[in-house]
Amino acid sequence: MASPVQQHPQSGGGKRKGKAQYLEAKRFRRCEGGGPRQLEPGLKGILITCNMKERKCVEEAYILLNEYGDDLYGPEKFVDKDQQPCGSELGDDDDVEAALKKEVGEIKASTEMRLRRFQSVESGANNVVFIRTLGIEPEKLVHHILQDMYTTKKKKTRAILRMLPISGTCKAFLEDMKKYAETFLEPWFKAPNKGTFQIVYKARNNSHVNREEVIKELAGIVGSLNSENKVDLTNPQYTVVVEIIKAVCCLSVVKDYLLFRKYNLQEVVKSTKDQPQFISKQTVQTGNGKEAKLEADGRSNQNDPAEEKNNQKVVLKSEELGQTKPVSEVSMANEEGAKPELASRVTEASESSENDLS
Repeated sequence: MASPVQQHPQSGGGKRKGKAQYLEAKRFRRCEGGGPRQLEPGLKGILITCNMKERKCVEEAYILLNEYGDDLYGPEKFVDKDQQPCGSELGDDDDVEAALKKEVGEIKASTEMRLRRFQSVESGANNVVFIRTLGIEPEKLVHHILQDMYTTKKKKTRAILRMLPISGTCKAFLEDMKKYAETFLEPWFKAPNKGTFQIVYKARNNSHVNREEVIKELAGIVGSLNSENKVDLTNPQYTVVVEIIKAVCCLSVVKDYLLFRKYNLQEVVKSTKDQPQFISKQTVQTGNGKEAKLEADGRSNQNDPAEEKNNQKVVLKSEELGQTKPVSEVSMANEEGAKPELASRVTEASESSENDLS
C-alpha cells in the first residue's frame, strides 16, 4: 500500500502571507540608523505638502534642506565605522554597574552618530511629507530658506508646495495639547515677552478633535501668559501653526507667515504684481466694542487636489465672515485672564487662513 504523500510544512499546510505583511516589512526597512519610522510625539522636523508626487517631494526636500543646512550649520559630519565608539577597557576598580552604564552610553552615542541630520518618516497622510531633524532649529532653517527665495525669486522646487517648521509634537487630545502648549508657547508669549498673533489650524485623518475648542484653549493660554498679547489678523508678529495628523499634534510659532505667502514655496517666488493681495471682507470686533472692517485675503492657486473639496467649503465660510456671531456666543472662560473676544478673533483668523492650505 503506497504511503500518502506528505505535504511540505511551508508549501500547502501553512497560511500564506498576505500582501499587507510584505508592504509592512518594506515600510519597516525604510528608515535606517535606529531612528523613528513614523511621525510620533516628541519629534521635531519639517512638515511639507506636495502635489501628489511624494517621492519627488522627498528628493527635492533633501536637496533644499542640505543646501541651506550646510549654509547655516556647516557641512554634515559623518563618522567612519572605525571611529565609532567601541567597548571600553575597564580597570580593576570599575564595578559592574559602572561598566553597564558606560556601555549603554556608548551604544546611545553610536546610534546618534548614525542618524542623519534630515530623515524622512511616514507622516500618516497623503501628499504630506515629514522630515525629522536632528541638531537643527526648524523655524530658523525654514525662515532662512523662505527669506532667500523671497529675495532672489528663484524657483527651486516643483513638487513641494508648503514647508512648515514643526518645533514640537504631542498627542492629539485636547488635554495633552493644553498641557504641552502651556510650556511650549512660553518663549514667545510669556511675560516679559509679548506680541501680536494669530492661530492657523489644520487636521488630517482626525475627527475626534474639535477645531473651535483647540483654538479657544490655545488663545486662552497665550492670553494667560501675558495680558498684553493681542490678536492681529492682518500683520501678526507670530503665527501659531497647529497641524494635526491622526493622533499627533504638530506645533510651531513662525514669523512672516503672510509675507512669505503662508510658507508656500511656489507663491513666495512670484513677483509682487503677480501675487494677489490678502484681502477678504471680515468684521472683527475690537476691544472698545466697535466693529472694524478688515480687507485682507488672497488664495493660492497651488491647491492640493486631495484637499480641493475641503478648501472650497472653507472659501464659502470666508465669504460669510462679514456675518460673524456676536462675541458672547463664542466667548471663552475668562478665568485665565484672557479677554473674552480673544478666542473669537483668533477663530476668524484661522478660518481665513485655511483658504491656502495646499
